[in-house]
Amino acid sequence: MALRDKKDSDAKIIEINAKMQGTLSFKDPVNLKINGQFEGTLESRGTLTVGETASVEAHVSGENIVIAGKVRGDIVAKKMLVLMPSAVLTGNISTPKLNVVEGAIFQGKCQMLDEDLDLDELAKYLEIDTTSIVELANTGKIPAAKVGNGWKFKRSRIDEWAASEKVKA
Repeated sequence: MALRDKKDSDAKIIEINAKMQGTLSFKDPVNLKINGQFEGTLESRGTLTVGETASVEAHVSGENIVIAGKVRGDIVAKKMLVLMPSAVLTGNISTPKLNVVEGAIFQGKCQMLDEDLDLDELAKYLEIDTTSIVELANTGKIPAAKVGNGWKFKRSRIDEWAASEKVKA
């Protein structure tokens, strides 16, 4: 089995160039690249890349997933899924962001998840300072949910709110 662990500016990169079977799960963020064959369950945090030479038959979940090889199985990408031109994916996908590059083959169903934004992410998204957003949230003028001491915002509800001309920061 070829398993390499490299340091690259504090990001942990693991490359697997082997035939493996079972459950591969990472609790800490890691950049994982599969170049060989894998069968089973893949759960990662960070970026999971299925290389051009890879063949994966698995249930796959992770934050950011990039597929350039062959995958058979359902995929849940919490942040984004990218299908490169050489990708062949047979299975259902759930993700808030999907990028299918011309040439990729996808057979299955796609469900776009509703992405939650925190205060800083919403400030960047709307190009409004955080103080104004907190004021809007506290007065109920923006769709928001109080979570602990912070706020969460659903992107789809924010988009509807912004389109409805209720934006007055």
